[in-house]
Amino acid sequence: MDLRLPRLRGLLRGPRRWGAAAAAVVVLAGAGTWTAVAADDAPPVHTTDRVMDMGGGVRIDTSYFTSGASGRRPAVLLAHGFGGSKNDVRQQAQDLARDGYAVLTWSARGFGRSTGKVGLNDPKGEVADVSKLIDWLAKQPQVQLDKPGDPRVGMAGASYGGAIALETAGYDQRVDAIAPSITYWNLADALFPDGVFKKLWAGIFINSAGGCDKFETQLCQMYERVAESGVPDAQARKLLEERSPSAVGDRIKIPTLLVQGQTDSLFPLGQADAAAKAIRANGAPVDVDWISGGHDGGDLEASRVQSRVENWFDRYLKDDKGTDTGPAFRITRTGGVDSTDGEALLRGASDDTYPGLESGQKSFALTGPGREQRFTNPPGASPPAVSALPGLGGGGLAQLSALGVGISLDFPGQFARFESAPVTDDLRITGSPTVTVHVKSTSDDAVLFGKVYDVGPGGTQQVLPSQLVTPLRVEDAKAGKDVTITLPAIDHDVEQGHRLRLVLASTDLGYASPAAPATYTVSLKSDLKVPTAPGVTTAAAPLPAWVWWLPLSGAVIALGLLLSGRRRVSASPPDPKLAEVPLQITDLSKRYAKSADRYAVKELSFRVEKGQVLGLLGPNGAGKTTTLRMLMGLIKPDDGEIRVFGHAIRPGSPVLSRVGSFVEGAGFLPHLSGRENLELYWRATGRPAEDAHLNEALQIAGLGDALARAVRTYSQGMRQRLAIAQAMLGLPDLLILDEPTNGLDPPQIREMREVLIRYAAAGRTVIVSSHLLAEVEQTCTHLVVMDRGRLVQAGKVAEIIGSGDTLLVGTGTPVEEPVVEKVAALPGVVSAVRTDDGLLVRLDAGGNAQRLVVELVRLEVPVQSVGPHRRLEDAFLTLIGGSA
Repeated sequence: MDLRLPRLRGLLRGPRRWGAAAAAVVVLAGAGTWTAVAADDAPPVHTTDRVMDMGGGVRIDTSYFTSGASGRRPAVLLAHGFGGSKNDVRQQAQDLARDGYAVLTWSARGFGRSTGKVGLNDPKGEVADVSKLIDWLAKQPQVQLDKPGDPRVGMAGASYGGAIALETAGYDQRVDAIAPSITYWNLADALFPDGVFKKLWAGIFINSAGGCDKFETQLCQMYERVAESGVPDAQARKLLEERSPSAVGDRIKIPTLLVQGQTDSLFPLGQADAAAKAIRANGAPVDVDWISGGHDGGDLEASRVQSRVENWFDRYLKDDKGTDTGPAFRITRTGGVDSTDGEALLRGASDDTYPGLESGQKSFALTGPGREQRFTNPPGASPPAVSALPGLGGGGLAQLSALGVGISLDFPGQFARFESAPVTDDLRITGSPTVTVHVKSTSDDAVLFGKVYDVGPGGTQQVLPSQLVTPLRVEDAKAGKDVTITLPAIDHDVEQGHRLRLVLASTDLGYASPAAPATYTVSLKSDLKVPTAPGVTTAAAPLPAWVWWLPLSGAVIALGLLLSGRRRVSASPPDPKLAEVPLQITDLSKRYAKSADRYAVKELSFRVEKGQVLGLLGPNGAGKTTTLRMLMGLIKPDDGEIRVFGHAIRPGSPVLSRVGSFVEGAGFLPHLSGRENLELYWRATGRPAEDAHLNEALQIAGLGDALARAVRTYSQGMRQRLAIAQAMLGLPDLLILDEPTNGLDPPQIREMREVLIRYAAAGRTVIVSSHLLAEVEQTCTHLVVMDRGRLVQAGKVAEIIGSGDTLLVGTGTPVEEPVVEKVAALPGVVSAVRTDDGLLVRLDAGGNAQRLVVELVRLEVPVQSVGPHRRLEDAFLTLIGGSA
């Protein structure tokens, strides 16, 4: 299995100073291929490939990148992820070179064309190699020096590459700034959390390197010993701790940007938390960034992260004090489905200080079926509970939990559960919940797996945030003892009316449990304490410059009305045949700026009739918002036309007075109240006050007494509702809403759904662009699906959806026919058919996705993705083919 990560797989640093004799690096003859790489109008990047002899038969394959004029500049070492090579970070190296850095990449020992055994960042192996690379950089005429032999150098890297950046910073004081990503602080804690063997991830490590014999002998022997016993011993922990950044944590005293993944059962958020606390205690600047993705899949936000890394180096390597390095703490939060690949729509939240994992704790009393609950560890620890499926990458179960789909499975009789009362307000968990329990076992040791579910009303749906669990080994448990469980660090929104469910299970698919049967008895000793990080605020939609006057769409409409009354404009004559048709788009095209052949929208045609609620769907970048902006007259198409009730649309078209829109985001005068903003907007249109239907719009907003407050006091959700009410002023014949449910809670979303259906039932027309596919399915009568600027399909929702009882199971390799037959014979399965991407599995009324996943894992089907059990989402992803 490949642990490499796209884009930021590994950016690296250099180690401590070694003696003069040890520091010698021999550049082998015949190396030094000189090439030039150019991209469009970007300056060329000069690349030199060399193989360097590190001694002891180890040869390291390197590439050196520079660009621009001659002169000295800071250097950056970029490291790759585990199982990869220097080629994985070539693009980042070129980008940094163009940004004014000398960049050195290399393949670590045992990877790519480099020789030697994999030492898991052994201080005497991989770390020593990097120190010698820093020695080499110090001799290059392009590299800035702080003093002779000491280059100005930074390091960055993801996963394995992130760890080498941290370690090198501890061993080699010449490193000036680092930006490690989705990596570990203590490898022993990562693979042996609380004394429990993380067997699946450990196996992936071994296999992705090419087998046990690719590692240093002592590492291979350690793995075989622990894998056979299922219990990490003290020697194994010591071996991994010596190869961890934590071993030199007190020596890392340089600016550090820590990027960690939320969907990561390999290196969870607690690893970055431990690093942040240790490095900050040394007096160094530390920023922490929680990205959406991780080793279990999701969006790695490569472009944003790379930009932040470059800013970090600009500030601390180039000494550019004007560079904005971002907030001390940033977190990516989800808000609806990102239809590009089934992940979540992302937005940022931040705090001026890092809150840690215990900030703003709230207590929730828990109750269970009894004061004490008994459950078993089955013989052979089988069948195991299912949480994460490590290594699935983009299709992992963690993504499904972000979509609100519960796939986790706990077997009856193998777990205890305790629940809270329904939460009375929306609850945002940010950090690690904790709880104290009393554990007693019929065996000497007990191994438990703690997790907190988000359970919907009636218990019909439970979601395990990021599919994470906390393993713990309770030693000497026969007499019983109290243990405090620190549950996985997460960022998760629990809706009002949902419950928190604490589950303590005896097994988990990703970990080694005792093979001997045992009975565990568990009782609560405390409330569940949940961190909320109250200082973290989600960024509102950015307010455009015209916020101090009018929302852009309102200003365009008002200007159009004004112009239409003062002067005549040339326009295509109305088409009487389309006078009763709300919208007709014909061969619409819009090119990207400064491009002759790249299109945001190309040859798009569709028609919308009265009474329809039309959903406009497509991945990010499909051209939806560009289409809506052309429809509103905000930008001009390059080809084709748009007609609203027969009138061709252009800036200032009078027919736009029959259109209400929420496209550009909420922009209001902050010092005025919500009601005053709506009244001002309507007066700007020049239409009679009695035509505004203000009371109906205010009822839709549902802001209550807040309507009298200044808008600057509104939350993002309140601004969203006010903007939607503004779009409905005058009860326009055509209503256009872009992501109307962002910021709304479930009751408000349900109310919005009913409002839109009623609105269209009165003979008006609604167009909705949204990522919430379940809501689109329940709200819309018709769909238009776009991808890469083109129309993919248009028609009635029911026709596009088709049957909703089929799941698409993506597999890493083709599934053999005998296995397909076994899948088809599973309980709850009607049929199973091979496709190019995996399997199409049709379920009967008794089938469900949770059981299917478990059975597929048992049949050793190489599952990479399981389509969420949402009919429209399945159809949508099939139509766009998962394109980005």
